[in-house]
Amino acid sequence: MSQFDYPEAETASRHSETQLTETPASHRSNRGWRASFASVLLGASVATTGAYIAWNPSSPLRQQAQAQLPPTSIAQAQNVPIRDPNFITSVVQNVGPAVVRIDASRTVRSAVPEAFRDPRLRQFFGGRVPLQEPSERVQRGVGSGFIVSQDGQIITNAHVVAGSDTVEVVLKDGRRIEGRVVGSDPVTDVAVVKVDETNLPTVKLSNSDQIQPGQWAIAIGNPLGLDNTVTAGIISATGRSSSDVGISDKRIDFIQTDAAINPGNSGGPLLNERGEVIGVNTAIRADAQGIGFAIPINTVQRISNELITKGSVQHPYLGVQMVTLTPDVKQDINSNPESDLNVTEDEGVLVVRVVSDSPAAKAGIRAGDIVRSINGQTITKANELQNVVEQSQVGSNLQVQLRRAGQDVNLTVQPGAYPVDNSDQQG
Repeated sequence: MSQFDYPEAETASRHSETQLTETPASHRSNRGWRASFASVLLGASVATTGAYIAWNPSSPLRQQAQAQLPPTSIAQAQNVPIRDPNFITSVVQNVGPAVVRIDASRTVRSAVPEAFRDPRLRQFFGGRVPLQEPSERVQRGVGSGFIVSQDGQIITNAHVVAGSDTVEVVLKDGRRIEGRVVGSDPVTDVAVVKVDETNLPTVKLSNSDQIQPGQWAIAIGNPLGLDNTVTAGIISATGRSSSDVGISDKRIDFIQTDAAINPGNSGGPLLNERGEVIGVNTAIRADAQGIGFAIPINTVQRISNELITKGSVQHPYLGVQMVTLTPDVKQDINSNPESDLNVTEDEGVLVVRVVSDSPAAKAGIRAGDIVRSINGQTITKANELQNVVEQSQVGSNLQVQLRRAGQDVNLTVQPGAYPVDNSDQQG
């Protein structure tokens, strides 16, 4: 038996068996081959007629056949779109001028350790420890970005410009323009840079809620200092949570793509086949190949608008660590001798820890509680809870339904402002 399966061959065999069953050898006669010959002639006649109809548009048969078709079918048949085999080239030519390189630099000061300033320590080393003044060095980083307005608003990643003293934007035509950071949000890794320039080329933005796995994905950026690099692939998945990606301090549902993304691609656009931005390239898995992640452009638009108008973004949070419950997770927790939790449910979102003095703690949520719904919306996964909280407002009321020791508990929680410097909270 071959390791390959040929369904066409199996289908042909089954047809042969059916014909033998319907026409046993003992009943073959002249009528059989005459009928077969007539069928062949009939088939040739149909084929010839069909060729005539197709070849002669004015033939009565063709006009009669078209009359039996709906007008839309005729129009569709006459206007079948044919994909340009060089559509990626067209995308790059149209979008490339709006993709920029971002050179960010920051000054790092290294002070002499305080212990070396102790005279007793210097005496112990015979005065051989030099007491130098604090030294400074400049760190430089390269990232990508794309222009969203003709007056110079540029989207990039927060980590590209984090802590930078100076930002220089390099256009594809070689122009270098000094930029300034309008706002940066490390929670979603979105930043906005502004340059004082007009009539700049811009990108078109898509609706990232409509993308589907399997669609084309095109990345443009400056990986490893190689300017204007283009890579292409597909959308591998959508809705990857920060825990899936391994970036627990981010509150995003990522787009996964196999278009090659490398250091320096960060902040650059991920495009669809029409050249519209569907995401911002932001992360890769160092332990894998062909797995990159982008921030959905709908999230980027929401965050960038707040950065432009307010300079910062407030993220609501409850102050809990949580995990999506499954029968396996339940068994692992209950069989762990170091766990203080006794899980009785097979689904929902388990509160593993409540941060002290957090909104959740003030509302009475406890470790071991299982969140079943918020404001009437059923919650079955941790990222669903995080998304509901993220879409709420600081200080608003959230009606939370819990299961606690087999009983239903209803609480009202008011989300607080997410503390950016605390990276171990997810909701």
